[in-house]
Amino acid sequence: MIELYNYELSGNCFKIRLLCSFLNIEYQSNNIEFYPSEEHKSDEFLKINPLGQIPVISDDGFVLRDAQAILIYLSTKYDKSENWYPNNDPEKIGLISQWLAFADSITGSASAARLHDTFFYTNFDIEECRAAAHSQFRILDEHLYFQEQLNQSWICDGERPTLADIACFPYVALSEEGGVSRISYPAIRRWLDRFKRLDGFIIMPGMFPSGPG
Repeated sequence: MIELYNYELSGNCFKIRLLCSFLNIEYQSNNIEFYPSEEHKSDEFLKINPLGQIPVISDDGFVLRDAQAILIYLSTKYDKSENWYPNNDPEKIGLISQWLAFADSITGSASAARLHDTFFYTNFDIEECRAAAHSQFRILDEHLYFQEQLNQSWICDGERPTLADIACFPYVALSEEGGVSRISYPAIRRWLDRFKRLDGFIIMPGMFPSGPG
């Protein structure tokens, strides 16, 4: 069984739990206390991931770090439908990879602002983080708006969401915990609502399910 080194309040860990829920992948959760004890920086955990970051998975002894890398690995190995990551479509793979990198940039902005406000991290320029998040949200909102004009519901073209949506979702959905309002991004708000209505969607602390309708 897969072991997931996990922290319930981590958006990056949530990405992995989401995909496991969508694909019905069983896993054992090894909880790592990120705050306040910083267990991810302990000598014991650094033997698992020298970078001191979560999530990490171990799948029959194969250890992999980095949320985006884990998403690709799990999809490639366990999603026989290839809905989340189409292994034989180079153009779509390229587009998904582009948005996985975009998700990493959100981790450095909206997620950093959340770390400042929620976990009391002080080694960030909070206004710079929020400004960067708004810049990224404007890009995403405009992209989603034009997707809607083409009758597309998701970040990448197609009838179903992909890893691009999973990767971008958590820290956008949690942005207000870092003082980054989504009020000016209607296309993002509609996309978040669509995503929450997917079969298999689960919530995490700080996140509410979609309303009725």
